[in-house]
Amino acid sequence: MGFPRLRHQLALPALAASAALFSGAVALSTSSQPSLAQGTPSLMEFRWDNTKDYRKLYFFMTDTQRLKRSEYYLILRPKDRKTAILKLSISIPSYFDAKIDPKRVKLCKMSEGGMMSRTKCQEIIPATIEVAANGGAIEIFPDTPVPDTGTIGVYMNIFNPFNIGMYQFNALAQAPGDVPMAGYLGSWLIQIDPPNN
Repeated sequence: MGFPRLRHQLALPALAASAALFSGAVALSTSSQPSLAQGTPSLMEFRWDNTKDYRKLYFFMTDTQRLKRSEYYLILRPKDRKTAILKLSISIPSYFDAKIDPKRVKLCKMSEGGMMSRTKCQEIIPATIEVAANGGAIEIFPDTPVPDTGTIGVYMNIFNPFNIGMYQFNALAQAPGDVPMAGYLGSWLIQIDPPNN
């Protein structure tokens, strides 16, 4: 008579452990957030969640294949910036081996595209644009501070680099004021794809 009771007592902790495991699996499956589609030709995004150290910015490219001429639209929406911009800096990885001509870079008021319309530069914002000798940064000095209202962006017309992969461009902005410090706005994660054969 003691044996069935013992077996019953051993079965209870096993059932409890199974229930805990099942409820943990359900909690994990319901707490994960759905992935959001990008407005770019890229199909994969390696950074899933924004953190205080990384903010994903919207961009659009006309062609993602390597060595193809492409128009880049690096977008800054009003929610991406909290102050006016006195100077905008874009850091570019050293392995992004594309020649960036400052004459083919513009600061614009942007029209953000969607299903029925294309992203485009609506109006050029007068600015002085400099590209570092090593191609590692683009420095943009607007003639007057750009307010934090309306969608703006950087337009570039370049040939994509040879190397396929992902490239993180970082946006830093300096606000008008006494302290000349640049603050991080976010990053554009650019993907270069192999040619279609």
